[in-house]
Amino acid sequence: MSMQPLRRVMSGLKGGLLGALAVTVVGALPAAAQAPAAGSAATLDAIKARGTLVCGVNTGLAGFAQPNSQGVWQGFDVEYCRAIAAAIFNDPNKVRYVPTTAQSRFTALQSGEIDLLARNTTWTLSRDTSLGLDFTGVNFFDGQGFMVKTSTGVKTAKELNGATICVQPGTTTEQNLTDWARANNVQFTPVVIERLEELVGAYAAGRCDAYTTDVSGLAATRSSQPNPAEHTILPDVISKEPLGPLVRHGDQRYADLVRWVHYALVASEELGITQANVAQMAANDTRPEVQRMLGKNGGLGQMLGVSNEWVVNVIKATGNYGEIFARHLQPIGIQRGPNALWTTPGGQQYAMPFR
Repeated sequence: MSMQPLRRVMSGLKGGLLGALAVTVVGALPAAAQAPAAGSAATLDAIKARGTLVCGVNTGLAGFAQPNSQGVWQGFDVEYCRAIAAAIFNDPNKVRYVPTTAQSRFTALQSGEIDLLARNTTWTLSRDTSLGLDFTGVNFFDGQGFMVKTSTGVKTAKELNGATICVQPGTTTEQNLTDWARANNVQFTPVVIERLEELVGAYAAGRCDAYTTDVSGLAATRSSQPNPAEHTILPDVISKEPLGPLVRHGDQRYADLVRWVHYALVASEELGITQANVAQMAANDTRPEVQRMLGKNGGLGQMLGVSNEWVVNVIKATGNYGEIFARHLQPIGIQRGPNALWTTPGGQQYAMPFR
């Protein structure tokens, strides 16, 4: 259908809370404070010597990474930074957050400006092989979708033929949109804006008929609007978007730690270990895997270069995977779905064995 009437309807709608979000971008750290460059095998040692984990996050995405009114970073991705700091220092607050855009995120990690990228980033073959970076796991299974103003009456993505669509450059979203449109004979005009808050502001102001990104990002954006009910996330999911943290290639010891922090969060949920009961379970639970995880035997922490009580420290700081999800993502309307435990029908979150 023609989108001209749709544009006229949408052009009258203004707003966009994220468009007003002001985030101070942290510049490059002094040379002495930077982590080793790609290929180095001393990242963990450098973090310990510095006394702070430097974590790259989104510039501001509700539920995932966003500073609150006091400037304190919060969100699902932020909790992963805090969990890794707890594993290393037994202090989840020893983190410096560096906001990164879709365009700057990989360079920040490659250059050593950050130690870890925890920024809703999709694991793809080209990224895994050509950037000098390694994904350490999938902490969120996602897929790309579309959001429109509810007033347009659009029900499916194929009705967007002739539309203008807001999209960020330097993302898998941009390529997925082009591939999907070609495969479905849908014509569109892209509105390409790098900074998320500016892109969302353009969508809210009616500069584009639809906004496309991962469904989790759409839910986050919708929850931040003055009236979320005015925005509809279409049912179409056009891609697989496995999201997860990244580290530099060539430092397997540090990559192992980041990977197993994720598994510790998931396994703790599987085993019923929570922020409230972790100390009691460490003292009283006799299950062999729990004993190994919580540092009573097996020396697993020493294998990773941290304290054997590292999982206790992590869960005390953040809670388990389910607790993190419930605290940050369920309030903005994101359900567990494929991110439920593997023991739940449709769930895909699965921890490797602690032995």
